[in-house]
Amino acid sequence: MKKTMLLALLALPTLAAKPEKPVPRPKLVVGIVVDQMRYDYIYRYWSKYPAGGFRRLLGEGFSYESCHYNYVPTYTGPGHASVYTGTTPAVHGIVGNNWFERETGKGTYVTEDKTVHAVGGTEAAGQMSPRHLLSTTITDELRLATNFQAKTIGVSMKDRGSILPAGHAATAAYWYDGTNGAFISSTFYQPALPDWVQKFNASGHAAEYLNKPWNTLLPIADYTESSPDDVAWEAAFKGETKPVFPHDLPVLSAGAPASVAPALKNSGDTKNPQTPNQNLDLIRSTPFGNSLTTDFALETLRQEQMGQRGITDFLAVSYSSTDYVGHQFGPNSIEAEDTYLRLDRELARLFAALDKQVGKGQALVFLTADHAAAHAVGFNNAHRLPGSGVGPSVIRDSVQRALTRQYGAGQWVLSYENQQVYLNRPLLKNKNIDLSKAQAAVAAALLTLPGVTQSLTALDLQRAHWSEGLGMYQENGFYAPRSGDVLTVLAPGWLEAYAYPVVKGTTHGSAGAYDTHVPLLFWGWGVKHGASSAAVHITDIAPTIAQFLHIQEPSGCSGVPLRDVLGR
Repeated sequence: MKKTMLLALLALPTLAAKPEKPVPRPKLVVGIVVDQMRYDYIYRYWSKYPAGGFRRLLGEGFSYESCHYNYVPTYTGPGHASVYTGTTPAVHGIVGNNWFERETGKGTYVTEDKTVHAVGGTEAAGQMSPRHLLSTTITDELRLATNFQAKTIGVSMKDRGSILPAGHAATAAYWYDGTNGAFISSTFYQPALPDWVQKFNASGHAAEYLNKPWNTLLPIADYTESSPDDVAWEAAFKGETKPVFPHDLPVLSAGAPASVAPALKNSGDTKNPQTPNQNLDLIRSTPFGNSLTTDFALETLRQEQMGQRGITDFLAVSYSSTDYVGHQFGPNSIEAEDTYLRLDRELARLFAALDKQVGKGQALVFLTADHAAAHAVGFNNAHRLPGSGVGPSVIRDSVQRALTRQYGAGQWVLSYENQQVYLNRPLLKNKNIDLSKAQAAVAAALLTLPGVTQSLTALDLQRAHWSEGLGMYQENGFYAPRSGDVLTVLAPGWLEAYAYPVVKGTTHGSAGAYDTHVPLLFWGWGVKHGASSAAVHITDIAPTIAQFLHIQEPSGCSGVPLRDVLGR
């Protein structure tokens, strides 16, 4: 018996056998988020896109034609958080770009962190981190899966467009400081900027882009997909009399805003690469902010050797200038069209660099948007389409007056953010007023206002569950410690106009398809050419990338892997 067992053991394969092949993974993942990009921009300007950008993505990659956000409010902070965590604000906690903190009695910003300090820029611009984000991100999970050997880096003009995608365990995150024209960071990531970042900043790219006028890329008569250049619902740059081409950027940027000089003085930035008498922040509102973002992203790839180190890295790039231009001029403007025609060329430049540095088909890329946008109110009115504007201060003051009539004098409303009313709960308790009754009174008052079609109390929202419809959007966007007491729904086409009653440009934030429908494209490593009209959610991106990489999905993930693009 013993002899038989010995012979059987000797027949087993030895541990010194030839090692198995490593888990198949791309050399690099590149996540691209285009701020405020509507789904229809791909096809609206299709005839004017050359071969290397959007046409390459669709011609070689996989497109989900019906990708929507499944919560409100549809803003930049929640959008980036949802793309990279694979869940909604109800779980990851990013309920807006700003919200009211009941603990402090003050508002807070999505990436604000006063425990850290600026690195390379002004303190106000640099005191940022992902501390408000409650879930891990797909970038965090890649770091964990590789025992922190993978590099994950976020790049954007906006701090929130860089920080939230890069995640908690990021190698680095860089964003733009308009006071000195530099890409900066915070001590959350590193004590000082790397030498290559300092050299990039010292080269003065932002100033160079602003030293020439912004004229149309093509003859202006060719912009047949857009409204005429001079319309009443577009906002001109400060210093212009009309919102028309050419925009004289050298003149418009000639003087720095009053806030810039003291900010520079207190920044501790002894190697300021730019002259403080130029408004370098203006580049955000031009297509050249996207060009600067590409410049820095390509330098990041080169200097950090991303995708060339024998391990999968992750570069998260967010193009923000599309949002600034969209807000100012609206979706139907020549400025918006020109910005996307130029963005297409930036994408082509990025893809060509990936081919050269990482190798053709060796990088996995996805492209989506953090939200879309509504048509400008003036545009709707000019074409007899429904829609209007309402001022947030009008809503807040109306609710305050209604509660004063019912309960007497007092500061009953502490804030109105993200289409939500925050009540003064300590005052209600002191006056022995039941919170549920006060919320119901607010809901009733809201329904008397023009443009308000629904109002829902927080208590009612927490007692119910919706699998579809407006209730689902509200439920998925609600996180009790940070959300308001009463939630408002505006009619389709109605916008919150902070410059009310004058409505210039546009905004976003609703559950309307014009705000929720965004592109979703996959391209590169492991992606077969194709398209799907299946309804998918933005929260499905992170678990799909996790499947591509064979790693764990983020800790709060509620999305599902997209089987079509995975080929399963």
